[in-house]
Amino acid sequence: MNRTEFIITTAIILFVAFAMGWFANWLVHRFTRVKQSDVADLDRMSQELHEAEETRDQAITYLQQREAELTNQLSQSEAELRATMDGLRDARREAEELRGQLHS
Repeated sequence: MNRTEFIITTAIILFVAFAMGWFANWLVHRFTRVKQSDVADLDRMSQELHEAEETRDQAITYLQQREAELTNQLSQSEAELRATMDGLRDARREAEELRGQLHS
């Protein structure tokens, strides 16, 4: 194999390698290309996710406020119940004392 044949063979091999690399690159870009409709879907889904997160945050805030209100109402009701029970106890004691005075 003389020098000219070696150069031509090397050039052909390099050209074939270049063509195969270019074809492989084209295939990769062809199959991994993102379509405009896919991008639009991703934008829509990200917007919906953002809105859902905002709604969730609002719901959490509302529930925390409602829980605080209900806890406060429960505390007030318990205090009123204790006061009522104390008043009832006093009234019963007073009624027993009056009955004792009437029977004596």
